[in-house]
Amino acid sequence: MKKPIYIYYQLDNYYQNHRRYVKSRSDKQLRSKAGENDIKACTPEDKTKNGPIVPCGLVAWSLFNDTYGFSLDSKTIKVNKHDIAWKSDKDHKFGKDVYPKNFQSGGLIGGAKLNSSLPLSKQEDLMVWMRTAALPSFRKLYGRIEEDLPANKKIEVVIQNNYNTYSFGGKKKLVLSTTSWMGGKNDFLGIAYIIVGGLCLFLAVFFILLYVVKPRPLGDPSYLSWNRSPSG
Repeated sequence: MKKPIYIYYQLDNYYQNHRRYVKSRSDKQLRSKAGENDIKACTPEDKTKNGPIVPCGLVAWSLFNDTYGFSLDSKTIKVNKHDIAWKSDKDHKFGKDVYPKNFQSGGLIGGAKLNSSLPLSKQEDLMVWMRTAALPSFRKLYGRIEEDLPANKKIEVVIQNNYNTYSFGGKKKLVLSTTSWMGGKNDFLGIAYIIVGGLCLFLAVFFILLYVVKPRPLGDPSYLSWNRSPSG
């Protein structure tokens, strides 16, 4: 595998598109310190006895927290976790003056904790997670390996299995992938295009055959003319 090699974690049967889940966040709070108290949409993860939670809401609270370590021939493979988030998110959606506050300090911990000394604009794992997926099976970028991996070699992967998907029958997968000039591989889009294209072709052939075998009657064209009296 030629560098860069992208590391993804995949979750199945995980509905990030649930309406209540998607709405449980505060974009104003994420963008600016001035919006720290804008937490009305974040219930039940909105505040503690010490004040508002930053970042608030169920999306941030459920932040993925499995970790992966890689080694080849007993030599550690470095994983680059910089520049894994969208540039627009880093520049505009997550503020440089917004720091985690009262986060994961309640009785029930949902996922990963955040470094309270770093602004949200530097916490790229959070940015990747906060871009919610539209489908119940999705992949999110964990990091990059920036060295070639030779063929016929065994890579040892050490996984810290922290994220609980068993309670709702979910599954977790680790994916290593490279990209070409066309981008990364995504089987779902190709399958979806083939199914939709095939369905359209079937309907087109069906209606053509239906028209040939049983054409639509034209009717009496006299109905299209005006019946007027000689005096009219």
